[in-house]
Amino acid sequence: MVAGVVFQQRHTSDSQVNTRLSKVLRGGRLAEERWAEVQVGDVIRMENDQFVAADVLLLSTSEPNGLCFIETAELDGETNLKCRQCLPETAEMGQNDSLLGTFDGEIACETPNNLLNKFEGALAWKQKRFPLDNDKILLRGCILRNTQWCYGVVIFAGKDTKLMQNSGKTKFKRTSIDRLLNFIIIGIVFFLLSMCLFCMIACGIWETLTGQYFQVYLPWDKLVPSEPLGGATVIALLVFFSYAIVLNTVVPISLYVSVEVIRFAQSFLINWDEKMYYEKTGTAAKARTTTLNEELGQIEYVFSDKTGTLTQNIMTFNKCSIAGKVYGDIIDETTNEILEVTENTPTVDFSGNPNYEPDFKFYDGTLLDAVRQNNTDVHNFFRLLALCHTVMPEERNNKLEYQAQSPDESALVSAARNFGFVFKERSPNSITIEVNGQKEMYELLCILDFNNVRKRMSVILRRKGQLRLYCKGADNVIYERLKEDRGDMKSKTQEHLNKFAGEGLRTLCLAVRDLDEVFFNNWKHRHQEAALSLQNRDEKLDAIYEEIERDMTLLGATAIEDKLQDGVPQTIANLALAGIKIWVLTGDKQETAINIGYSCQLLTDEMIDIFIIDASTFEEVESQLVKYRESIRSVSNHQVPTAVSIVTFRWDQHSESEYQRGQSIDDSENGSSFALVINGHSLVHALHPQLEKLFLDVASQCKSVICCRVTPLQKAMVVELIKKNKKARTLAIGDGANDVSMIKAAHIGVGVSGQEGMQAVLASDYSIAQFRFLERLLLVHGRWSYYRMCKFLRYFFYKNFAFTLCHFWFAFFCGFSAQTVFDPFFISVYNLFYTSCPVLALGIFDQDVNDRYSIMYPRLYSPGHFDLLFNKKEFLRSALHGFFTSCVLFLIPYGTYKDGVSPKGHVLSDHMLLGSVVATILVIVVTAQIAMDTSYWTMFNHVTVWGSLTFYFALQFFYNFVIHGAYVGSLSKAMSEATFWFTTVLTVTVLMIPVLAWRFYFVDVKPTLSDRVRLKQRLAQLRSRQSQDVLRTPSARRTRRSIRSGYAFAHQEGFGRLITSGKIMRKLPRSNGGDFFFPSFSNHGGPSNLGGVPTHME
Repeated sequence: MVAGVVFQQRHTSDSQVNTRLSKVLRGGRLAEERWAEVQVGDVIRMENDQFVAADVLLLSTSEPNGLCFIETAELDGETNLKCRQCLPETAEMGQNDSLLGTFDGEIACETPNNLLNKFEGALAWKQKRFPLDNDKILLRGCILRNTQWCYGVVIFAGKDTKLMQNSGKTKFKRTSIDRLLNFIIIGIVFFLLSMCLFCMIACGIWETLTGQYFQVYLPWDKLVPSEPLGGATVIALLVFFSYAIVLNTVVPISLYVSVEVIRFAQSFLINWDEKMYYEKTGTAAKARTTTLNEELGQIEYVFSDKTGTLTQNIMTFNKCSIAGKVYGDIIDETTNEILEVTENTPTVDFSGNPNYEPDFKFYDGTLLDAVRQNNTDVHNFFRLLALCHTVMPEERNNKLEYQAQSPDESALVSAARNFGFVFKERSPNSITIEVNGQKEMYELLCILDFNNVRKRMSVILRRKGQLRLYCKGADNVIYERLKEDRGDMKSKTQEHLNKFAGEGLRTLCLAVRDLDEVFFNNWKHRHQEAALSLQNRDEKLDAIYEEIERDMTLLGATAIEDKLQDGVPQTIANLALAGIKIWVLTGDKQETAINIGYSCQLLTDEMIDIFIIDASTFEEVESQLVKYRESIRSVSNHQVPTAVSIVTFRWDQHSESEYQRGQSIDDSENGSSFALVINGHSLVHALHPQLEKLFLDVASQCKSVICCRVTPLQKAMVVELIKKNKKARTLAIGDGANDVSMIKAAHIGVGVSGQEGMQAVLASDYSIAQFRFLERLLLVHGRWSYYRMCKFLRYFFYKNFAFTLCHFWFAFFCGFSAQTVFDPFFISVYNLFYTSCPVLALGIFDQDVNDRYSIMYPRLYSPGHFDLLFNKKEFLRSALHGFFTSCVLFLIPYGTYKDGVSPKGHVLSDHMLLGSVVATILVIVVTAQIAMDTSYWTMFNHVTVWGSLTFYFALQFFYNFVIHGAYVGSLSKAMSEATFWFTTVLTVTVLMIPVLAWRFYFVDVKPTLSDRVRLKQRLAQLRSRQSQDVLRTPSARRTRRSIRSGYAFAHQEGFGRLITSGKIMRKLPRSNGGDFFFPSFSNHGGPSNLGGVPTHME
């Protein structure tokens, strides 16, 4: 039933994707088809903001020159727009359905593979062959942006798409407890066989020595040979099978049913947790599987995506430094201290600006005052932001909107807009802005485009005869190219940059340079030559750029917040205190990932070193890894160990060792002062069989690991590496289709219901709406589930051994004849009616400490890492406890009732009375035991525990007196005598006192952390006030000394060329009498060389 529910959930989720509709050309007309019915060769129409249904070759688009723009967040986690362009020959078909429907080109291409950034093929059409590459392909999972419509022919569909090729295979996941249970059950079966073998041999001996003389009272069956030795042998063989039936209850068949019921109920507790409900989207946490709950309490490694998982995918203009002065901090007028921004902090009112954006928030009003006071430095600062970019403006519903290639640029241009410097329009040769209601038009002479090596971009503009270069980029790059003057401003700005970086903000420096006409014309000529060079073109252009991007004047710096999701730093800090290592696997660039690492406290300036592996060859990667390993060893050999207190009250050696037992050297605190950052190119070599052990050796000794520019398949390979070599339980969390492979590879996959679609959620085992809910999912529900399941299993084996072995002891007194000590009805319903409900309530509701303390003291999570609560040793302890209990349960009543006579002379030594007494005491003892084991009493626990005991007596009397069972009158007769009550009290006392003494001794002398926290919780409840302990997790805005640059700019090279070529323009603005030259375009989209200002500049 449980499996059926899970299957139905999966089927429903898959149907949501497969039933998405796509427009397909059928017979020259568009028809809506489900994704599942889209086939290779179909021509499909895609519209703005729609998902692409398959891997398609782009045929035509609504944009000029066959361009279209896509967002690939589901593929690589990046939200910046990417450009694709179809062949000019196919672009001519436009949206003519009849022409597109008769498209008869033949495409020869590579076989299906998982390489997202590579495609090789050729199109044969109209007796011509056209080469195809990745720039002409739209992959499944992309979203069409800023493009009204486009058409494409399906190349790969379904499982052959690159997205699905990267998704990995769905594996059946089992918990470590499941594997241990299977091993234990096999051991119990052998134990059963050994008991049956012992009883068989003992029966043969008894029949040979004694039984043959009692055939008058116990006649042998006619099938048994009359010869003593042969008859005893046959009887013994038959008894083997009889005892296999009698003692079969030692093999807990009902255990698996009970385990699934508990897991099923625990899944609903996760689904119903209001503290994991995200009100903004109305999304609750959901357990999409019911078989992995306790594994949530044993996670050692968390592999997380960055974009959309740790961050919100939202960039906001937070602070800035202009002419050595910081803007953005809120200062308390009385104490001059910087105040923390909260939801109640008043924002600056921008409503006086007709182009302001209501969603834009800034808290320091002094910056707007400086703008209104016409502060020259501030005006130059915002002019640069409004002019130096590759953003495209667009009018939608009479509202100005920006389409940026990166969220960073969008945030900067948006900030300029709200402060009154509105970017209005652009053409290939001009940029128009509006400053406080006055239009300013600039002639665009050149865009010096951004790339990952330059780490900067510049524009050269002319207005009113004045030439000026505006530049923005990384602080170290800009500072190297500044004039030697204004040293005081540079040092102040550097201090501000360090402050911004320490707060986890993304920084850019802004600079400007005035140019003279002669110098620029000379430079422009050499720039043209370099742009037309066929050899070493990029190197020559970089050298030319260097000539003009120098002797600049610093304007200031911007600080953008790549907004983390709420509670991310606290969550990561608490998970780290719980002994969980966190690795970030992202498709984003290195600078951005490092910056986020600092923001969420994965990287700190207190770390001894941060290792960056960025080599591109096998030998170089190996050399870097060896070097870093030696650095770690060198530091570890000279480092003096320090004692670190994990909790807020004293914790002695015994309790610490309870949770540290079995911890390996490479997990020790000596290795926690390092971090490792590695990019995708280096990771290819690091995952090579010859290097993976070295890579793992270095990575496992680092507190944090960040893998950048990794493909979806590499994410899965990293997870598999840890699973295979560390034998650790892993969890992968992500929100996009690019995370599906690692979600499937990890022991547990968690999908975040984010902005990158639902692919990750559909492939996950658990889904949550925010990363911060992972803390509660693991430290509360995961730990509780593991704790409950372990306690359930220990008790279940105990009660089963206590019940079954009573038959074994009775065998010594019945000639090993396979006679049962209990009523057959009692044997049938013992596990079903008398003991099932209390143990199920224990497994569903029990908890040692509440959720608040579980999060406050994350070290409580550690026992799951070392399997401390249930393992082979704990099983043997439970089995021996049951063994001892069964022995006392049988022998004390047997000794009492053997040859027993009541005061009235009634004989009490009959088999049925003894069986009823032992059965009754057994139920009382196991009920008392579970009452002692229950740490958290709910209404359900009270009803099931005391109700089961009451139900036993009620059912016994109903069965015997109403249905007239075989044991009618036995229990009532026994209970009418004082002997029964004395025997019951004596047996229960003998069995319970050692357990109580053992527990009191260890709680008092060797308490675990759980014992201490539980005591603290109870004392707090008695005082009826909340604990004053403070949750010691780092603040998300903790200022610290910075040894790094805050530079991070999610930008892509190439948009500068598109802008200046005019290919990206939907329509060119009409000339309004200015002196600017607007080029005409040939049929192939290229600029005509008509003289004047060059129409295409790099």
